[in-house]
Amino acid sequence: MQTIAIIGTFDTKGAEFKYIKTLIEEQGFRTFCIHTGVFKPLFKPDVSNEEIAAAAGADIQEIVVRKDRARATEVLARGLEILLPQLFDQERFSGVISVGGSGGTSLATPAMRALPVGVPKVMVSTMASGDVSPYVGTSDIIMIPSVVDAEGLNEISMRIFSNAANAIAGMVSRYREIPKSGRPLLAATMFGVTTPCVKAAKDYLEQQGYDVLVFHATGTGGRSMEALIEGGFIRGVLDLTTTEWCDELYGGVLNAGPHRLEAAGRKGIPQVVSVGAMDMVNFGPWESVPERYKGRNLYRHNPTVTLMRTTEEENVGLGQILAEKLNMAKGKTALLLPLKGVSAIDTEGQPFYGPKEDRALFRTLRETIGSQVELVELDLHINDEAFALAAAQKLTDLLQAP
Repeated sequence: MQTIAIIGTFDTKGAEFKYIKTLIEEQGFRTFCIHTGVFKPLFKPDVSNEEIAAAAGADIQEIVVRKDRARATEVLARGLEILLPQLFDQERFSGVISVGGSGGTSLATPAMRALPVGVPKVMVSTMASGDVSPYVGTSDIIMIPSVVDAEGLNEISMRIFSNAANAIAGMVSRYREIPKSGRPLLAATMFGVTTPCVKAAKDYLEQQGYDVLVFHATGTGGRSMEALIEGGFIRGVLDLTTTEWCDELYGGVLNAGPHRLEAAGRKGIPQVVSVGAMDMVNFGPWESVPERYKGRNLYRHNPTVTLMRTTEEENVGLGQILAEKLNMAKGKTALLLPLKGVSAIDTEGQPFYGPKEDRALFRTLRETIGSQVELVELDLHINDEAFALAAAQKLTDLLQAP
């Protein structure tokens, strides 16, 4: 019989969690209940709040006396983040579910993120219809909107809870071990405007015996790739689409944070890097573009995405940050420059064609990268097949070098 963990504040939402517990057990599963509330639970848990607080080096009774909700959430979230992976390693459960508002979601999801990718995780949350990136991060948590506040049992909440219980039960009962291919894993970054390049490079690398994970360079994609590299899953990186830095520096919506392009260098694994889609900053719908940018070269990519062409000055800044990150690398690193354009719309006759802007980027990189970074300049467009194959071949050379 398989076991599903239930994380929750069994003091303030005891009836709701008791209902979810019953639903799961009716389907033939054991439940493993973890109490994250501050006060006495409505029903006896398998893991108490005392144990969770102790894992964070705190005393639950001290927290009770202080009546500091923020402090309680912080301590219990930290303790659960430590304890939950340990319990999973002890095979105490096979999947996990929780329900909460902003506090409960902030408490449960850090621990869920600490579990390996692939472990079934369901979070029913009042926050699930908004920006869930603070809760999901680079993990595979399934967020289900609670629709109504997760407070009390009624015909709406009971339907949502039932669906969520069915979801976690289905994921656990139908969990399938995916056989490992035995082929080394590589990571590659792609955007719509660099797709031909990355697809051709991926095909070549897979013919050479590698498996290539492609990450869409939309902020989340870059962060996910960096996390997998940091976790030791990736043998080499084909980071051809570094556009997330445009958004990080100039206020776009698809940034990957200030540590993008660091993990491969820190881990010392081979990486081939280029400047794909560094001609654009991403915004939402046309009307969402900041007022200060209204007079710029803007391109309506689709109804929900508006692109802004980067200027010469901005490309100098991009070159400087790219060089700074590459110069930190401990492993074999090559930088490939496509001198005839960096995206599908940065070519003659296209809206972002900008030889002067590109030259500012290339010049800055030439002047600022260190001697440990191999610089390769090709009189090609980034989406030319010859460029893609040159990048892929360079990565295989770095991977095979002694």
